[in-house]
Amino acid sequence: MERGRAARRADVDAFLASLGVDPGELAGLELPATVDVVRERVEFLHSLGLSNDDLAAYPLSLGCSVRKNMVPVLDYLGKLGVRQDALPDLLRRYPQVLHASVVVDLAPVVKYLQGMDVRPHDVPRVLERYPELLGFKLEGTMSTSVAYLVGIGVARRQIGSVITRFPEVLGMRVGKIIKPFVEHLEGIGLQRLAIARIVENKPYVLGFGLEDRVKPNIEAILEFGVRKEALAYIVAQYPDILGIELRDKLVEQQSLFESSILVSSEDFGRVIERMPQAISLGRTAVLKHVSFLTACGFLLSQVSKMVVACPQLLALNMDIMKMSFEYFQNEMERDLEELVEFPAFFTYGLESTVRPRHEMVSKKGFTCSLAWLLNCSDAKFDERMKYDTIGIEEMEADNSFYTNALSERVEDEVEDEDLDDDSDYDSTDDEFIE
Repeated sequence: MERGRAARRADVDAFLASLGVDPGELAGLELPATVDVVRERVEFLHSLGLSNDDLAAYPLSLGCSVRKNMVPVLDYLGKLGVRQDALPDLLRRYPQVLHASVVVDLAPVVKYLQGMDVRPHDVPRVLERYPELLGFKLEGTMSTSVAYLVGIGVARRQIGSVITRFPEVLGMRVGKIIKPFVEHLEGIGLQRLAIARIVENKPYVLGFGLEDRVKPNIEAILEFGVRKEALAYIVAQYPDILGIELRDKLVEQQSLFESSILVSSEDFGRVIERMPQAISLGRTAVLKHVSFLTACGFLLSQVSKMVVACPQLLALNMDIMKMSFEYFQNEMERDLEELVEFPAFFTYGLESTVRPRHEMVSKKGFTCSLAWLLNCSDAKFDERMKYDTIGIEEMEADNSFYTNALSERVEDEVEDEDLDDDSDYDSTDDEFIE
């Protein structure tokens, strides 16, 4: 009998070896007594999309019974909504799920996700993206990472959205990953509530490696003329800057700005401070906007001054810019030099702001600068329309514009095709920046 059992085990080992599986890795595992049962398991796993290489990478899966282990787990995942075509990758990344108990291991994790306000139809997408989650204990890393995020100011109602978009956060250790990341951002001037808003809007930034990506990128930004006190604003406006391949991109972009717009190295730093997304603008987009401005009659030196003062010019919708310029030239009948002094004119809506304000000022008989006309809230402008005259001091005080307010307007008009694949032009609240 012993000889027969040994012979059958030898047959099983030979079959495993034919698949590329090392039988020695299964020495302590109680395998089926016959090759036929092992073959059934192999064929079932093949039917799920796994290859022999996958089985060799995790041979313990062959210790799972098809009917007692695999089928119940797969049925449960299917009922949750995990897609059939996502199963192979899920099983490659976390093959241990085949050993799991639905009641003891899987259902509590799903219940936890739902308790964190992950919507039922998003749960399977979370598991597909981060299947390792199915092996986590509720009282471990998952709970502590969520508690820390809430502690720094991430709104409790946003936690479900954060997990849905970046479930990997549940596997991040607070002390080794999340806390050092947050503290480093605090060190460059961001307050915790500002960091919390970044996490709410773009939770994947937590996955940017602190030592191999974030710190080198911040050093690179400073090397290209950005002032240290501007770092917090830059990160708040464009968090992706912390995770992209930055140094080569900065070299390339600085060369483009210098050759095509005559922007000096020092002024390039000012451009990045005012619009960090300029780092990701494509060459074609930059040249297209420069060509438009020179065709309008501006000298290249004037275009350079305009871009440094308002780099958002390079990201605006071209058709909207053309309509605004035609109105400026034909209806407002102002000198081009006024646009050189206040290039942010192009960022204001023609029908919502420029036209109605110009008509009201003309009706009053006022002569004013573009800044006085546009660089104020609707309430402030309505108040100004009650004036009998315009004070010189007030006119001069308004002859500038705020980059922050400007970014909020430009965000709605930026054309996706103008940005490189790495970019994600967005604006994040920065009221908490020190």
